Amino acid sequence: MSLVAERVCVDLRGAVLLRDLSLAAECARVLAIVGPSGAGKSTLLRVWSGEQAFDRGAVRFEGCPIDRLPPTALARMRAVLPQQTALRFPLRALEVALLGRLPHPGRGETRRDRDIAWAALELAEVAHLAERLAPTLSGGEQQRVQLARVLAQIWEPTVEHPRRYLLLDEPTANLDPGHAVRIMGRLRRFARATDTALVLVVHDLGAASQCADDLALLHAGRCVAHGAPAEVLTPDRLEACFGARFDVVPAPSGIGLAVLPRPPDDLPP
Repeated sequence: MSLVAERVCVDLRGAVLLRDLSLAAECARVLAIVGPSGAGKSTLLRVWSGEQAFDRGAVRFEGCPIDRLPPTALARMRAVLPQQTALRFPLRALEVALLGRLPHPGRGETRRDRDIAWAALELAEVAHLAERLAPTLSGGEQQRVQLARVLAQIWEPTVEHPRRYLLLDEPTANLDPGHAVRIMGRLRRFARATDTALVLVVHDLGAASQCADDLALLHAGRCVAHGAPAEVLTPDRLEACFGARFDVVPAPSGIGLAVLPRPPDDLPP
């Protein structure tokens, strides 16, 4: 089963953000969405989440049009982490994670909800910060607390929707390399173990190739390539999309690719 966009178009006052874009995210797999700034990556995530209206096309969760899903049912089957989530209220990190349980019966007050929130904090490597006020945390720590919140939201399947969808926009943008690589590995294992479709917007092409089963390259609102990372990330295609030349070689670890932009020819020595 999958989350599908079919020939979706988004036109905001003459600015075409998505152009006849078709793409699917499959359960138990990781889809990484890459492309230059302004390519439509975050717009696609907002369309899939139900936040962004579209002018033409269709979006379906497991065959059901998104506009036929009640908001509560949608919140129980898909969770979204935007690029930035401002948190100004003096909530503890555990309380932030518990916010993810609000769409579920009990509204975050049951013992099971608290167990899930703790488990989500542990997966995001912030359980030791559970009693800290979230606004006092560093940017990377706050990002991981917010990740715990969306994980808690779709931690368990529901009877109506046993499959889940996790949409993350630059989830490791504020993380140091150590946390970033561990969190990505944990998210991948979570998707596999729970039959969850994991969709990531990622700027780091090498990291995308290492964590993703499938990779979609967007440019000017279109999906110009979709498939295995090694099939999508070719030097010619990357140059056409990013306006720079790249060397693409197997990563030294043997997992994924090393995608290295070349310096311009006129760069001073």
